[in-house]
Amino acid sequence: MPRWLELGAWLVVAIILFVFAIPWFLWEVETVIAGLPVWIWYHIGWLFLTTLVFWAFTRYGWGIGIPGLDESR
Repeated sequence: MPRWLELGAWLVVAIILFVFAIPWFLWEVETVIAGLPVWIWYHIGWLFLTTLVFWAFTRYGWGIGIPGLDESR
């Protein structure tokens, strides 16, 4: 995969993570699951997802866009 395409893909992933970090679509939801509001469960799942994405980024995308590190890959 070309480096510019890989950089673009990671940028799209980052934007998606930023956009959905605040559960604006759950603001009016009052549902409770296992004693916790659904938005708490959303955040638990979201933090797990962002952990996996950051792990993948550190493994496969670290150094993208940094001139000194790009050539070494």
